[in-house]
Amino acid sequence: MKQQLVFPRQKVGLICVGAISRPQILLQSFLLFTFLLSPIAAGAVDITQQLHRPLNSSVGRQSRDEADSLLSIGEKQYALGYADKTITSCLRALELYHSIGDLKAQGLTYNLLAKAYVQLNSLKEAEDALRRGLAIARDTKDFQSQVFVLNNIGTFFLQQGEFAAAGKTVEDALAIAHGVKNIEGEGLSLSNLGLVTARLGDYNKAIKLYENALIFRRQTGDDIGEANTLNNLGDAYLASGNYQDTIGTYGAAMQIAKTNRDRTNELRAIDGLVTAHTAVGRYERAFDLLEQRLALAKELQNLREELKSFESYAQLYKQQGNYLTARNFYQRAIILARTLEDSKQEVQLLDQLTKMLQHK
Repeated sequence: MKQQLVFPRQKVGLICVGAISRPQILLQSFLLFTFLLSPIAAGAVDITQQLHRPLNSSVGRQSRDEADSLLSIGEKQYALGYADKTITSCLRALELYHSIGDLKAQGLTYNLLAKAYVQLNSLKEAEDALRRGLAIARDTKDFQSQVFVLNNIGTFFLQQGEFAAAGKTVEDALAIAHGVKNIEGEGLSLSNLGLVTARLGDYNKAIKLYENALIFRRQTGDDIGEANTLNNLGDAYLASGNYQDTIGTYGAAMQIAKTNRDRTNELRAIDGLVTAHTAVGRYERAFDLLEQRLALAKELQNLREELKSFESYAQLYKQQGNYLTARNFYQRAIILARTLEDSKQEVQLLDQLTKMLQHK
């Protein structure tokens, strides 16, 4: 399942600024599905509206306009999976927001920056950005931002396998959101609590949390958040072996994501559908979906997503006993891994190919 780095709430001052430093950085990160951060998703409210404040100085207005534009671009880059470009945009935006003394805008930028660092597995940098964002939210008594920052921190804990800390942090966020009647924050927090619960293996409880989260997300018209929660719900159905509801739920997520050009959730929904259809022997439908996935990856010019598509093709052909075609797709995936200079992925693919050839 893929976590969504965003922001939930609770009482002020629940997590000290330094509370996310020790165990997380020592533990090895694991990404939550291709969603994983997948999960993720910035604040649902238009970020330009959140940041815009009138300035007296024309220079200040120019700096704000440029910073707002950079942050908006950064959000789009993150949604498309370009975490490195997101970081570049955010760092420049931070400089400008710092120059005009806008703490709230800096806090929002740190949140997006943290998500991008997590996607790149740069955990120390992500931790620093999260701590800074939470400190700003507390200094400015910005309860809404505290909700979302705490959710992001909870997601960070979850990625480190720190389930107890993740659950406590998100519960804190949910309490704040409920206290200030922030429907958006309640939906996000419930969805993330579902993620924690699913990670602990209680899929029935996770499903109930996701279904509750959907009620709040639909009230606010948060389509991207709804698609993310639907994907989480699909993951839970899949893990519990309920393929009928799995397919229906992923299908709904894919449609919403496609309508909103939310490529991250669209790709994730396709992956879930491929797995579910394959599990029930609907190979033709699985191949149709993989064709859509590969076309989307090429449209985005995203080599990493192309690599994932080739690997999925290889695994599906291998499962059908078509080892020659599977080998071809493994080889294409390996070439892309080399192009991306991802030696770890290359080794994993070579290992899969070798094992297949040995046991065919």
